[in-house]
Amino acid sequence: MPESGSAPGGEWLTGGRVGRPHGLDGSFHVTRPRPMLLELGRTVRVAGRDLEIVRRSGTDERPILRLAGIQGRERVEALRGEELLVAREAAPELGEEEWWAEELEGCRVTDGDREIGVVVELLGLPSCEALRVERRGPGGGELLVPLVRDAVRSVDVGERRIDVDLGFLGEHEG
Repeated sequence: MPESGSAPGGEWLTGGRVGRPHGLDGSFHVTRPRPMLLELGRTVRVAGRDLEIVRRSGTDERPILRLAGIQGRERVEALRGEELLVAREAAPELGEEEWWAEELEGCRVTDGDREIGVVVELLGLPSCEALRVERRGPGGGELLVPLVRDAVRSVDVGERRIDVDLGFLGEHEG
């Protein structure tokens, strides 16, 4: 599932972060990459500047980029840790029942009318993606909700609400 630099429905999506330099020409490794947002020729905003991706190599898991106007290891080191932001309107369209992490983070989580908590993060696990939910009320703690049909009844990003089935997750009212 596609993670941020903006509120839900906001104008920016995070494509990753500037990592360590690669070579001498201003290329760098990307940390926490979202490959579908880091295509050759796409414009990204870094430290308030809009720059074009002029080189993309490596793999989707470990991409290496070079941005127009950024030359040399020192320039990359100065940007290390900065977010690579992509305008939402330039991002590829998602399929049905797909959401950007930015749209899910902050959503209320319920089981029917029962308030459970709030999504604090979308996690990419080996078998699926999961919502990390910070519980509200007595006991607090966290709940991991796999993004599978049996666990998630509905997602309404407009209403900022995700309805889950606690029974499927092995939790019962008590």
